[in-house]
Amino acid sequence: MRRVELKRNAARGRVLINLPLTILANIQLDCSSIMEIDARERLRQHFLNNRSPERWDELWKDGSFLPWDRGTPNPALIDTLDSKWSTIGPALKQDGSRRKALVPGCGKGYDVYLFAAYGFDAFGLEVGNAVEAAKKFAPEADTRDEYKARDENVGKGKVEFVQGDFYAKDWETSCHLDGNSGFDVIYDYTFLCAMPPNLRPAWSKRMTELLAPGGTLICLEFPLYKEASLGGPPWAMRAETYEMLLPFPGEEPEYDENGYVIKQERPPNPNGLTRIARWHAERSHPVGQGTDHVSLWKHREAA
Repeated sequence: MRRVELKRNAARGRVLINLPLTILANIQLDCSSIMEIDARERLRQHFLNNRSPERWDELWKDGSFLPWDRGTPNPALIDTLDSKWSTIGPALKQDGSRRKALVPGCGKGYDVYLFAAYGFDAFGLEVGNAVEAAKKFAPEADTRDEYKARDENVGKGKVEFVQGDFYAKDWETSCHLDGNSGFDVIYDYTFLCAMPPNLRPAWSKRMTELLAPGGTLICLEFPLYKEASLGGPPWAMRAETYEMLLPFPGEEPEYDENGYVIKQERPPNPNGLTRIARWHAERSHPVGQGTDHVSLWKHREAA
């Protein structure tokens, strides 16, 4: 495969990486694209020798380098909530109470405020300093059109930000979950791809635990254009990554010599999720435009 070499410019502190031409076909290498590549390499270097959650907290505390922060909810999520309403379900239950939405790794909470605008009681889960950044965004969110109630008859849900470890359970009480009720909607965009591959089985197990029996997991699959050999975060994703994780919670997938998950035929795990829809996102953030896909997942008995 032919490659285009982008070299290090030490004087400018720029680190650029090798990209195959098949990827360059989907990326316009203007100044913004080059800056995007720089940012990904800088982020990878930040986690090179230490992948602990505290390293994310350090970035949030400093606040000067947040390359995943796009400033707005992803247009693909807006389109999903608009077009897949019958699948996801209404924000209000028959008794008038609100269904709950969870955004793990929510950042400043752009997507959390969006779910609230659609009427859900929305919860964002993050590490310490990110929670503070999300709370500080609240006054601005109140003034932005995309966060106005989408249906005046439904109104807006509440927004809460919770500090905690996704893989622990102590934060769940802060979300007012009743017993094993779980969340009615969970949204993953840049959360799974931020996890080192060894945490993927735990991610899939936790998602199945947190999703309510009739709930929907929305996965905005990203970055599908990236090569696994480039490392992360963000770590390269493929459709097979989700296909071999969510139906088989807690199970380690097999990888090929290039670092990609191998799709295999296995007996279904009764505790796993099943994919009910997948499509190419017509709109997304520029970094994933043209390659991002959206998939919807439910418990097997609810599919």
